[in-house]
Amino acid sequence: MARRLQLQLLTWDVKDTLLRLRQPMGEEYATKAQAHGLKVEATALEQAFWQAYRAQSLSFPNYGLSHGLTSRQWWLDVVLQTFHRAGVQDAQAVAPIADQLYKDFSNPCTWQVLQGAEATLRECRKRGLRLAVVSNFDRRLEGILVGLGLREHFEFVLTSEAAGWPKPDPRIFREALRLAQVEPAVAAHVGDSYPLDYKGARAIGMHSFLVAGPEPLDPGIKDSIPQEHILPSLPHLLPALDRLEGSPLQL
Repeated sequence: MARRLQLQLLTWDVKDTLLRLRQPMGEEYATKAQAHGLKVEATALEQAFWQAYRAQSLSFPNYGLSHGLTSRQWWLDVVLQTFHRAGVQDAQAVAPIADQLYKDFSNPCTWQVLQGAEATLRECRKRGLRLAVVSNFDRRLEGILVGLGLREHFEFVLTSEAAGWPKPDPRIFREALRLAQVEPAVAAHVGDSYPLDYKGARAIGMHSFLVAGPEPLDPGIKDSIPQEHILPSLPHLLPALDRLEGSPLQL
């Protein structure tokens, strides 16, 4: 009789998988700017933020650690570039806004737990699964999870800043497996990014689930993933785990 798979470890992405911002990035930036006497449209800041974020990530990957930056300095630079791209040329006026935004994004109140997240985590633990975080986040994540009451569910929180490698680098997933002392065949990862989470984990032999959310998936992505690996919402994980654990163990 074929042995059935029994998962031991479930690793989790955080942003847009378990948590999300309470208000869009552009609105958050515009509100803080207004409090410092600077009026900038939220839509312009939203667009400028993503441009600045992508450029910074390309020039200085993983918070610029290999370039001698701290994650705090990396983020302050992103804010300065965001306002510059949105038409604010006075860096001195933006500096206190950048500092305030860094502090605010450290505050659990800026974030909200996604519907079904806490109940799903609790049920996974009841099933005897060990849980851990693998996230492209910085050192602030631990405090955010504590403040939102989620930290207790996880054995450890592994950020890309702490590991030194961002997803989908296989080394961050291997480090999670090393910390948990489990093999990839009995571990699964849950996240909302196809390249970073789903493909990153599967590349080293882990199982993986993609949290799709309410928006339609890109057809190319949808066609490349088995339907049972796609989660329209977090509560869909539990039956998906049942199906996975009903399959034969691949040795």
